[in-house]
Amino acid sequence: MDRLMEINKFVNDLVWGWPLLILIVGTGIFLTVSTRFMSLTKFGYVMKQTFFKMFKKDQVGEGEITAFQAVSTALAATVGTGNIAGVGTAIAIGGPGAVFWMWVAALFGMATKYGEVVLAIEYREKTEDGRFVGGPMYYLTKGANMKWLGIVFAVFGATATFGIGNMVQSNSVAASLNTTFNIDPLVTGIVLAILVALVTVGGIKKIGKVTEVIVPFMAAIYILGGLIIIVANIELVPSALGTIFSDAFTGTAATGGFVGSTLAMSIRYGVARGVFTNEAGLGSAPIAHAAATTDHPVRQGLWGIFEVFADTLVICTITALVIVMTGAVDTGLDGAALTTSAFNEGIMFGGYIVTFGLIFFAFSTLIGWSYYGERCIEFLFGPKAIIFYRMVFIPLIVVGAVGGLRAIWALADTLNGLMALPNLIGLLILSPVIIKSTKDYFGKDGIYQREEKS
Repeated sequence: MDRLMEINKFVNDLVWGWPLLILIVGTGIFLTVSTRFMSLTKFGYVMKQTFFKMFKKDQVGEGEITAFQAVSTALAATVGTGNIAGVGTAIAIGGPGAVFWMWVAALFGMATKYGEVVLAIEYREKTEDGRFVGGPMYYLTKGANMKWLGIVFAVFGATATFGIGNMVQSNSVAASLNTTFNIDPLVTGIVLAILVALVTVGGIKKIGKVTEVIVPFMAAIYILGGLIIIVANIELVPSALGTIFSDAFTGTAATGGFVGSTLAMSIRYGVARGVFTNEAGLGSAPIAHAAATTDHPVRQGLWGIFEVFADTLVICTITALVIVMTGAVDTGLDGAALTTSAFNEGIMFGGYIVTFGLIFFAFSTLIGWSYYGERCIEFLFGPKAIIFYRMVFIPLIVVGAVGGLRAIWALADTLNGLMALPNLIGLLILSPVIIKSTKDYFGKDGIYQREEKS
């Protein structure tokens, strides 16, 4: 195991070195500028078309599920333990300054996620049995004429589901339940595996119906708990924000149980955890969005912007502020244990809120990523291979529950990076398509102008 971890660390350092960090943030900057900062200047319109239309059913266009069910599935896979354990890990290793770099990655990542979703709708396909399938493997094949790169993405995507979308999730919730209620991790793993199996056999329609209920509920409870702590200690917010901003450019000296961090560590873990939590650039979320009912690629792309905002700039920020405000960063804890300690310090029974959040966040992520893996496997080997994928995915939930946190996070990081590379290349190659679609929607004769006049 030690030898495997050494190999993984070597690969991880290569994958998550400065070239990929620059490519991830650079792609976001490029798409932000190319779309004339639409993700920022049209943010009010984005919220009007997403947050304020969450439960609207009467949509026009083609698709299997509603736009909200698509974004719920994507958010189910996105709003996961990364928002709890991931933020805790970023701060524990990269210091409070890592939060700032998470914000930076998210601000530009909104344009990246927007572009991914636009391309997913542009190049999606309808199968013989009436299903809509799409994602990076399809727009790399049909749009960029690089099927080999689509295959590479599908291989990395299918493999990554076992880490980011499986073992990391079950491990985090098992650790939290063991700490809070002394429940055996093996028992947690078995129960999670059974529940995931019951949902995923119903396909995207069943997943969509489950996630559109779970996602708003779980997010509301966690956000409310975090806001109560922040409001109760509102006088500490300026100091916490000051620490985050100052440490973002200086690193953090060792204090208490904290081992200290450098500027390079702050940037690396901030961006890496940011990508892990909002998945902008990974190419995963477009797979779910490809099944959405919509009349224009940009209209669905707006949900991509909303995803990153809700995930990182709202939920992750709440987690980070609670950790920094309560001083839990100096405890020497890591991952979900750090976040649990912070919530316990901030409010009575705060640990139960974290545990509750982890259970639902992890479960929703597991079912969302199982769908991603199935689509990647289907692209590679055809629909009949899906049953074999499930026979591997479900048991690994149990394996992850009893595994080690650092080892699993390290593996997930590596797989994330490998998955992002072909997708980012595709986004850059197909950026003219994203720009053209944006102009078609927001131009003087586009849907945006007609809606504003009506």
